[in-house]
Amino acid sequence: MTPLSQISYIDSLNELQDFCGTVKNASWLAVDTEFLREKTYFPKFCLLQIASADKVACIDPLAFESLEPIADLLFDPAITKVFHAGRQDLEIFFHLWGRLPAPIFDTQIAAPLIGLPEQISYAGLISELLGLNLSKGHARTDWSLRPLTEAQLRYAADDVIHLGTAYLELRRELEALSRLSWPENEFAALLNPQLYENAPELAWQRIGGYYQLNASQLAVLQALAAWREDAARQQDIPRNWFVKDEVLFDLARLMPAAPDNLKLIRGLEERTIKRYGNQLCQIIQESKNRPPPAISLKSRQAKKTPEQEALLDVLTAVVRLRAAQHTLNPAVLAGRKDLEQLMEEPEQSKLLHGWRKAMAGEELEALLRGERQLRVMNGRLQMEPHG
Repeated sequence: MTPLSQISYIDSLNELQDFCGTVKNASWLAVDTEFLREKTYFPKFCLLQIASADKVACIDPLAFESLEPIADLLFDPAITKVFHAGRQDLEIFFHLWGRLPAPIFDTQIAAPLIGLPEQISYAGLISELLGLNLSKGHARTDWSLRPLTEAQLRYAADDVIHLGTAYLELRRELEALSRLSWPENEFAALLNPQLYENAPELAWQRIGGYYQLNASQLAVLQALAAWREDAARQQDIPRNWFVKDEVLFDLARLMPAAPDNLKLIRGLEERTIKRYGNQLCQIIQESKNRPPPAISLKSRQAKKTPEQEALLDVLTAVVRLRAAQHTLNPAVLAGRKDLEQLMEEPEQSKLLHGWRKAMAGEELEALLRGERQLRVMNGRLQMEPHG
């Protein structure tokens, strides 16, 4: 265990510059963040943890007007930034600097490729790879409060102290299996700025059940969701504190024409009606005759025919065969929804990209085209050319 005395707590510019200078030549850095967002639209960045092979620091972003020395490290293309389930950490950096630190390695994405469970927790990863049990006693800490206790700093530092070691072990095992390139597409997907931009015109897609709406209602939902996204962002409050998803859905479904009718919408607070009632009704009236978002309105929840279900079962059997051959959990290769997408929207299917394409995607496509078939030989299921 790294002694607490060797964990640097950095809250001054000189200390920050000194630390960055000592690790600037590292080939990798383990990175984690602590933040709060229960009461805000944007995550409140409270602590940054960074570890190299021999240095560990907990950096206090609340103490700095600028974190540019850290930006120089994070955006150095010669340094691999190692995360575990890094999407929320990356979101913080995107909002702070408007760009994303590349290259990255996410241990949660890579872990299933050596046979570990999907969506494995950091504690689970460290237990599986290193045989260590980590405490999660400060998972609900308010990281904005100062001073931080020694126990809090230890907990925060542990999130990166062992991450680098786990990364090196994962790399070693992936290389041994000739799988080091397999997660690259998933890493690249995490560096897509669209994941973090929260475009107002796309905000309606987060609202469940939108496929139940007709074209006019969907156009209204798109306009209302865009309005809420802009308003929540400007006021830096959570979307559902402003107007809940189910309220937006009912507004789009019922399309009330006057503020008095808004009182019939369950869950729409009186103060919201008083402040925004006229604006909401205006948005509804202006948008209900607009073209709806350019998507297929077909419900993906539509009941499948017995033939379609049987075909999915056949595709699932192929996935299980190929996953077993490569000592993978079949869910890592493809789940049932992935197979549905291959059948219905093959151009969007992840099975036709990267390592999944070579392992099973091309074979599944050939099966769907009737060029391959399944056969039982000596009690074993096998794939062969269609004869």
